Amino acid sequence: MGGDQALAVYQELRIHPDATFDEVADRFELSAEERERCRGELAALGLTEAGEPAGSGASPAPVVVDPDVALLRLLRRERDRLQERLAATSRTHTALEALAGPFLQAGATPRAEVEVEIVDAPDRVLRSLAELTETVRTAAHFMHTGSVRREEMGGELDRDRRWAERGVRVRAMYSRRAASVPEMAQHLEERAAVGVEIRLSSVVPMNMVLADENFAMLPTDPYEPSSPSILARGPGLVRSYVALYEYCWTAAAPYGQEDPAEKGCDGLSEQQRTALLMLASGIKDEQIARNLGVSLRTVSRLLSEVMQELGAASRFEAGVKAARLGLLDSEGNDRGL
Repeated sequence: MGGDQALAVYQELRIHPDATFDEVADRFELSAEERERCRGELAALGLTEAGEPAGSGASPAPVVVDPDVALLRLLRRERDRLQERLAATSRTHTALEALAGPFLQAGATPRAEVEVEIVDAPDRVLRSLAELTETVRTAAHFMHTGSVRREEMGGELDRDRRWAERGVRVRAMYSRRAASVPEMAQHLEERAAVGVEIRLSSVVPMNMVLADENFAMLPTDPYEPSSPSILARGPGLVRSYVALYEYCWTAAAPYGQEDPAEKGCDGLSEQQRTALLMLASGIKDEQIARNLGVSLRTVSRLLSEVMQELGAASRFEAGVKAARLGLLDSEGNDRGL
């Protein structure tokens, strides 16, 4: 019930951006408890922010954040939290090994629930993936920030067929920009024909491989796919990555259901694109001007040109369209956020 009320309030705030939260809550005749719950839910999801203080003691109108922008911020926060947890788990694991090592005898103590390993040898990574092909039992989930290399496409299809014969559920998520490459589009069509569930998203936070809630592989640096890989085993840690994957999967669009009208239209200059990325990241005009080394008037002109190029009537709408067009995805432009 609370979620439905928060959604209704959010939609009303988007329709009437000058209205205060209390004004909208009055229209829906919400109780004091319901108002606080809705306010907390919207703030927790990053869909609203506190506005500038109003005069005469009136409550300020909340700043309504576009869903795509809120998702970008939420994904970054979740990614940072997971990286911190992984680092803490690795440190704890190393310390426990050092302290308990002299007292452990082979076979006397069960294996740790969580195993974390940093691997920088490409052949070791390939070996781990080959072993996964043989050992996965129920499900395998993939997240790709970029295109699959041509020489790997055939092997990936062979693996898909073998898993399909064994009843393994396979899901794969790609950025819209990668899927727009003709060769990749053909590969995705072939994977889908084998039975792989595919979804496309404007924002794919990192490369990731998950299996049976017991195995995870991801880069140590999400912005650098060639960085050493993290191999994690054990549900205690892997379930956290599965939760992140499920969140991204829900927000992505099923393959074949994207709007073709939203796939092109990238006539932005590098300066316009940079201004757009900083705007979507919640950076104020003054900071954008300082970062670009230009005047506030130039920033206003750049953002007006972006809105005109994207056919948007507002900055929020420009953010929505840019996300849908893949202009904010992690493959090329998300590094500056």
